[in-house]
Order: sequence, then C-alpha cells, then structure tokens
Amino acid sequence: MNATSGPGPVGALLLCGAEPEAVRPAAHLLRERLLLSPAGGSADGWSVVVPEGKPWLDGGEPVDRVLAGWATALAVGVTWPVLALWWDADRAGFTLASGFRRQVGYEWLADGTPVGEDEAMRTFAARLGLDPVLDMDSLAALTRPDPDADGRARLLGLIAVLSRLGLALPPGLTPGEPADRLREAARVQPGTESVEWSGWRDAVRAELDVVESGPVGPWVRGPRARLLSGAQLAAGVSLALWGLRRRSGGWAFAGGVLVAQGALGLAYDRLRARA
Repeated sequence: MNATSGPGPVGALLLCGAEPEAVRPAAHLLRERLLLSPAGGSADGWSVVVPEGKPWLDGGEPVDRVLAGWATALAVGVTWPVLALWWDADRAGFTLASGFRRQVGYEWLADGTPVGEDEAMRTFAARLGLDPVLDMDSLAALTRPDPDADGRARLLGLIAVLSRLGLALPPGLTPGEPADRLREAARVQPGTESVEWSGWRDAVRAELDVVESGPVGPWVRGPRARLLSGAQLAAGVSLALWGLRRRSGGWAFAGGVLVAQGALGLAYDRLRARA
C-alpha cells in the first residue's frame, strides 16, 4: 500500500518541545510503531516523531483526526507542547496540544487557501511563547491569501517561525513529503530510535515515567517524595495513637490513612529505584 490517497501525498509529523529522552516514555503510550529523532540542539529541546505505519489508512480516520488524538495523548501529563503537522491530497494543517488545555489548530486547502481562524493563530503564538510582534507578523502572513503559496509552503513557513525557538528538522523530514519517504529519511538520521508497544508492563512503566518527569514528579519519587512520605508516616502514627487514647475512631482512622499513604510512598520509591 502506498502513502498516497488521491493525487497528493499523505503524511504527518509530531513535533515535541522536549528532548527524545523525555518524549520516549510518553510515545510508548501511543501503542504505535514510531521513529523518534532529535530536532534541535541539546539546549533547544525539540524532538520529531515519525509514524512507521499509516493508521489513517488502516483505521479509516483522516490523517488530521489521527494526529490530533496522538498530540493530545502525548501532551497530557507533561510540561512541553506537542505540535502535529499533517497533510493529504486536499488539505494541510497543524494541531497544537499542551497539557489539558483545549487544542488549537489551523488548516489550508491544498492550494494554500486559508480556511482557519485568525484567533487560532494568535492563540498558537501565545502558547508557544512566540514574539507577539515579529513572530506574529510572520504567522499572520500565513493566514492571508497568497497565490504563490500552496499547503506545503504554508507548513514550511510555519517551520521557519518555529526555528526561532530552536526547532531544526533533520534533512528529509520535510512537510509535504509522502509518509514512506519521511520514514526512510528518519531511519538514517543520527540519534533516531524506534519506539514500539511492548506490552502492558512496559506501558505502565512508561506512564509512571511520564508522571515522574512532570511537575508532580519530585513529590512522587526522590528525596522530596521520601521526605513527604516519612512525614506522613510519623504524623499518622502520632495521630492514630492520640485518637486511640481519646477513644476517637475518626482521628484514629485519619492517622491510619496517613500511615498507609506514607508507607506506600516509601515502598513505591524503593520499588521504582530497583526497576
């Protein structure tokens, strides 16, 4: 099966605002065969995810819907944004996902005709922290008619703006290319790794990695987590004893809950350290 559906190529890229090491655990949760490559300097923190398969053909859903779902799944529980770029025979566009906030996206017809809302582009710029004047001027140009710019050119213009944030797509990973060509280009890039579903045990471990790398991570595992669990354990024992002496079942129960939470927290930290 080829990578086209109609007269134009079909393809997609996921751009993640983090290094591959941080993206890898979340990418495992998609349960798809993917290629993960760095897409910027080590200080810039960008990665690109390239699908090895073509789920928009196998599952019957259009490429934009598939990629929007993937972007949302990757962005939940992490602090970095995920930008899905997609294109097919009729349209091209992007979807930005960041945490639990509503997705924002824009699209063009294949000939480059804008069909999105200007407000979406302004929201896009604000969420990525782009310059509200210089960068917004460049993005606004992508929302105006231009007979010389097709859908591919619009996406390339978007990439040019994001390069100011440190994004640098590897050679050959160019919006508008067929999925097969993107896959082959990704495979030969230095630092590319395969990400593949390997069962529920690894999936649970990957999900825990995502949580631990997020904003609550220091309170789940590590010195802060151990300190918090120890404090819960000590407070729980004291509270439970005080409740028993006062013959107060409510306070004794609350103390028992704190003891259980503290003990579980310490046990979790020890188990994860051995994993």
